[in-house]
Parts: sequence; C-alpha cells; structure tokens
Amino acid sequence: MSGSAEVGMRTTLATRRERGRQELTDVGAALRRGVLATRRRWRQSLQLRVVTTTMLLGLVSVSLLGGVLHQQIANGLERDRVDASQNEALALTERAQSQWDASTSTSVDDLDQAAADIMSRILAAPGGEPSRYVVMNRSAGNQSDIVLAERSSGALDIDAVSDELQAAVAAFPDRQQTQLGEVTVGDQTFPAVTVGSVVRVPNAGPYDLYFVYPMTQEVATMDLISSSFLVAGIILTLLVGTVALVVTRQVVTPVRRAGVVAQRLSAGKLNERMPARGEDDLALLATSFNGMADSLQSQIRQLEGLSAVQQRFVSDVSHELRTPLTTIRMAVDLIHESRKGFDPSVARSAELLAGELDRFEALLYDLLEISRFDAGAAVLEIEPIDLRATVCSVVEATRPLADRRRCVVTVHAPDVPAEAEVDERRVERIVRNLVVNAIEHAEGRPIDIHIGVGLDAVAIVVEDHGVGLRPGEAANVFTRFWRADPARARTTGGTGLGLSISLEDARLHNGWLQAWGEPGVGSRFRLTVPQRAGETLHGSPLPLGPLEDP
Repeated sequence: MSGSAEVGMRTTLATRRERGRQELTDVGAALRRGVLATRRRWRQSLQLRVVTTTMLLGLVSVSLLGGVLHQQIANGLERDRVDASQNEALALTERAQSQWDASTSTSVDDLDQAAADIMSRILAAPGGEPSRYVVMNRSAGNQSDIVLAERSSGALDIDAVSDELQAAVAAFPDRQQTQLGEVTVGDQTFPAVTVGSVVRVPNAGPYDLYFVYPMTQEVATMDLISSSFLVAGIILTLLVGTVALVVTRQVVTPVRRAGVVAQRLSAGKLNERMPARGEDDLALLATSFNGMADSLQSQIRQLEGLSAVQQRFVSDVSHELRTPLTTIRMAVDLIHESRKGFDPSVARSAELLAGELDRFEALLYDLLEISRFDAGAAVLEIEPIDLRATVCSVVEATRPLADRRRCVVTVHAPDVPAEAEVDERRVERIVRNLVVNAIEHAEGRPIDIHIGVGLDAVAIVVEDHGVGLRPGEAANVFTRFWRADPARARTTGGTGLGLSISLEDARLHNGWLQAWGEPGVGSRFRLTVPQRAGETLHGSPLPLGPLEDP
C-alpha cells in the first residue's frame, strides 16, 4: 500500500471516529434535554403527578390482587389434579391387583403375557396423546426368582421416575406416594403428577406401578389466565388513569384559572375575575377569590389615590419652596460674607444659618429626586464607564471629611477594567452616599472599598469596621428617614434620604443594593450592576458578608 493511500485511510478512519463521537454527543444532549423537559413538566403539572401516581398505585394494587388470585387458582388446579390423579391411580392399581389375583399363570412367559395384557387393557390410557403414562418395574425388595420384564406405556421408562419417589415407594409399599415435578418423555419435558404404588404378582413378588399424569392442560389454563390477568390489569390501569384524569381536570382547571387570574392581578390588571358557577366548593373558592380581588382593588385604588396626593403635595411643596429658598440663599450669603463686622454672637448665628440653609437645600433636592422616582419620571443616561475611576473620584471628594474623622479609606481595585453601561452621575451618587455613611459610622477605623468584576456584573463593596448593624436593621437602612440610632448626632448633615435614593438609583440600573452588618464588627454595603444595560443579574462577583461566597 502506498504512503498516500495509507494516509488517506487514516484520515477517513479519524473522520468516522469524530463523526461517531459527535453523534454520541448529540444523542446524549437529546437525552439530557428530554430528561430536563420531563422533570420540568413533572414539577409544573399537578394533574400529571396525580394521574401518574394514581395509575402507579392502581397498577400495584392490580398486580398484588392479580398475583394473589393467580396463586390461588394455580394452587386449586394443582390440588384438583393431584386428587384426581391419586384417585385414578388407586382405582387402576386395585383393578390391576384384582387381575393378578385372578391369574393362574406360573411361568415367566405367561406372567409376562399377563403383564402385557394388564398394561394394554387396564393401565395404559387410550388415544394418540395419552392422559397418563404407566411404568411397571420390579420392586427394590423383591426376592423372587422369577423376574418379569419392565413394562411401560408410550416412550416413558423408569428413568423418568425420580430416585426419591422410588425410595419412598420401597420404604412404604402399602401406601401411595405422590410427587410433583418435571418429567421427560422422549424429547419433551413437562410438569406432571407421579403416583407410585405396589402390586403383588403371583409367584413373581411385588412390582412398582408408577402413574405419570401430565399437567399440560393445567399449564395451558394458567397461561390463559395469566394473559387474561395481564390484559385486564392494563385495561383497568388505563381506566383508573382516565378516571383520575377526568376527576383531576375538574379540580385542577379552576385552580389553574385562579393562578392565571392571580398573575394578571399581580401584573396590574385589577379587573380580572374568576367565573363562578354552581354552589359547590370550587364555586365557593371562585366567589371568595373574586371578593378578595374586589377588596384588594378597592384598597389599591385608595392607596394609589393617597400616594398620588402625597406625591403631588411633595412635588408642589418642593417646587414652591425653590423660589423663596433662592431669595433666602441670596440674603444668607450676603449676611455670611459680612459676618466679620458683626458681634461674635451674631457672626456665629450667621454661620449656623448658612449651615442649616445648606442642609435645607440638600433636603429639598432629595425630596425633589424622591418625587421623580415616585412619579416614574427618573431616566438614565447610559454610557460605558470604568467604575474604578468613579470610585477613586468619590474617594478624593470625600477625603477632607475622612481626614476630619481620622478615617483611612483604601480602594481595592482589580487590574482589569471594571466597565459597565451605567448612568455615571447616579452611580457616583450611590458610591458617595455609601462612603459618607461609612465615614460617619466608622468611628475613626479604616474603611475598605472593594471592586469586583464578574462574567456579567460589576460589584462595589464599601466596608467599615465601626458600630455595625443590629439584627434586622439591614432591611431598614434603605427606608426613608430611618436612622440606626435616633439619639446619635448626625455630624455630616445627612437628610435621611441618601440610602433610599441610592436604592432607587440601583433599581433603575436593574441592579442590587444590599446591606450586611454585625454589632461591633462593622457593616458592608454592596452595589451590583449588570455590565450590559437592561440585563438581569444572576449573581454578584463579591460576597455581601465577610464569610459569604459570592
């Protein structure tokens, strides 16, 4: 074979192996998809679970009942066959004994001829397919000098009789011995009842008679019964499954309808209702469900009206305050710039007035921002941003405050860019609120800022080692005007709305803003945003707690 032909054959074999592996991979993938689809269907369908469980229980019940009945029928047929065989064998033995008692034969030839006559006329069954086989054999304890030839009907011989039965007949010659088992006649093996007894031949001593009764008819009957039971069991199981399907459909359909209506109600379609017909339990369920929906609709509309009034009030008050606040700001700035010519007490009052006016302006700005969120008017200005630069700019802006509180702020940033499509102004406001909050509660201890990049998300964790949060407070820190310690002095001039606004900003990005804390250990705030605008988060690259896996 030439080298090029050998190379071509190897290439063909490699291609076939690769194709075979690909086919196996495709088959495995199809099987996995089928298993997953079946599992999903099983979890989602109550009707499927009920019908399947009912059919399985019905199949088990039918199998147990069928097995018990099959065993009882088999035992009855066997018992009847054994009794009939014993009675017939006893009658035949007595007739044969009577013939031997009436016989006057003395020579071996005459006795053999008599044995042949008795076998053909009395013992052997007529017909082409005999209902019994008979073997006449010299008994083990026979001491007579006259030995007759072994006689048998059909193709049966003494080898078909087990040694155990022969030993039992020899041990108890005055009683019938019966044995159940398989017997081989020619090239056929079949179950049979074998009955052994003893006849006494004049001048020749005792001889054993073995009657073999085939049980082929009983076996055929049991096969027919088994097939009937199998078909009946399958049909009964299918009928039980059909009944369960019909019954569960009557129950599951209203429940599914209630689930659909509940989903539509949760989606804001408050006019959806369930059809209520009849006076049964399902109709009562539909009526109660509709009553609950009416009550919820009334309360939701009432709350929506109150919320709209509240939002309108906050918005109107905030806007109306802007004009007088501008005038007050101009006057306060003028007084503040001229404070050096005032008395010390008046100058101090001017400084306090300017400081409180700054706080008031910040509060007004936060109220306006909250009113935009409540009205759904907040929009994002999306652009790709490296959040490492945003965090660094916030840290630089808050450094004077950190220096006054003697806090060291450390940024732990990865070497790769932490890019995400976000509104930089809003993300910067979130980070600034978190850093300022950490500085205020760190009590002079270090503050660590971690930046993590995942497959589809970017996370920022602001960690302080200050007073921490008590159990249950992590869920309240984003509530408007909530404070962990109402008696604690607010030294940085916060409005109590910063974290609430930060949470709304994070939600606008389809992101997460979460808190963790432990008294005496500190607190951690984690901001997670998707790298692509509009995508859904499935996890965060940074842990929320210090011992939690991301």
